[in-house]
Amino acid sequence: MPASPASESPSASTAVTFDWPLCSEAEQLLRRQIDRFLAVHPFAAQLAERLRDETGNDFFEWVDHFTLAPAQVPALRAAGLVEEAVEAPADATVFWHPRAMLPRVIVQAGGDRDGAPVELAIRVEVLADFLSAHDSDAPIAGRFGARLRRAAISQHHGRSLGAVERLGYRGFVVREPTAEFVSGVLQARELWRTRKRDFADDAQGVAHAFARLDAVRQLVDRDAACELFFAAEREYWESRNRAAQIQKRRQDRLGLGWGNHDHHTFRNSRAHFADLMVFLEKLGFHKRERYYAGAEAGWGAQISEQPVAGIVTFADVDLMPDETAIDFSTQRMPRAPEMRTVGLWCGLHGDSFLQAGMHHLEARFDFARLRDQLAQQGVTTMKPFSDFEFLRQAFTEGERWSVRPGRVAVLRQAGLISAAQAEGFVRDGAIGSHLENLQRKGGFKGFNQKSVSVIIAATDPRKIQAAH
Repeated sequence: MPASPASESPSASTAVTFDWPLCSEAEQLLRRQIDRFLAVHPFAAQLAERLRDETGNDFFEWVDHFTLAPAQVPALRAAGLVEEAVEAPADATVFWHPRAMLPRVIVQAGGDRDGAPVELAIRVEVLADFLSAHDSDAPIAGRFGARLRRAAISQHHGRSLGAVERLGYRGFVVREPTAEFVSGVLQARELWRTRKRDFADDAQGVAHAFARLDAVRQLVDRDAACELFFAAEREYWESRNRAAQIQKRRQDRLGLGWGNHDHHTFRNSRAHFADLMVFLEKLGFHKRERYYAGAEAGWGAQISEQPVAGIVTFADVDLMPDETAIDFSTQRMPRAPEMRTVGLWCGLHGDSFLQAGMHHLEARFDFARLRDQLAQQGVTTMKPFSDFEFLRQAFTEGERWSVRPGRVAVLRQAGLISAAQAEGFVRDGAIGSHLENLQRKGGFKGFNQKSVSVIIAATDPRKIQAAH
């Protein structure tokens, strides 16, 4: 089995703190460079317009990297960017901002001309889909299964707009995969897509997930396993959410896929929350913020990040008033005397780790444009639960799922829901999943705990049932 390149991960010497700053100066610097590129590259400018008008996206959020010349290094450093120890061509240095969510910059001789980058590349989910959507026969560097695949889709007066596809890799060197690795990728993708989720005993489902992970890791390395797992999770969630299907179709018309994903939210039972955390750690995730929302809010969340694949998870769980000091990410919690919003969702639908799939996917958009465009498609957006200059968030109206009578009966027998609530859930179902419209500014990587409390309360199945 191929090992992950040691140079893929961001520097371990980076200080770990999760009081995320606003890095507006860095964002403005990078936006100016991208705008200069768009001003001199007609195809890129047209693509940016189509992203805005047809998908509600901001071109900036799709930029994987662009080039600049060495003379720009002082400005990059002044804005907080530093060198990143990843694989790169011998004549290139990669700059990134370790405290912000921003594109990266490749510094090399001749990297810009007349004040604008010479090369710029966006990251898409499947490169062949992107080329097909734009009727391009541009050659792809890197066969299927390569950790980095790239293509120059449009050249204009010596400037190149490209696209890249990554498979658990942060570097910039294209290496052809071995036949063994290609076979492993195909098998691993199939193993994740065919993972059985529904067992009579959830403990069996958890054991099956770990067995699948072991089988996948015999085929591919940790970072590729992570990338392939979340592709399968997005596919499963999308199959159960109409808003997701509509938006994915809009983005696929431009060959993009879910390349703009921001974070993946899992709602989890108390019984198996710690299992999910171990599973994510085996996929290479590092724990970031941990939220204790307080006695009244009744929830906690562990945010984790896989630094090589660039995937973030937000995992929710019910917490009781006396549990706001425990490390619920490692401590297995007993059955609670009551169910809050997250626990009830899991009781009705199953854990996100198992039967239910993700509660929602958050992707980065031009917030107002996406909201208005989805409304024209018959998709309503709920009131924003974060409405700051640097962070705007709102759910689409939830997808209502049918609920198995057996699940409702278990909750009723345990005294966790009333007879009227049980009858309503069986008759009407309950809200299952959402698409989240998210917009960040200033490279802000964090979240707002108070805002999350608001939306968790607003999506309590009992409250929605009463209103219905």
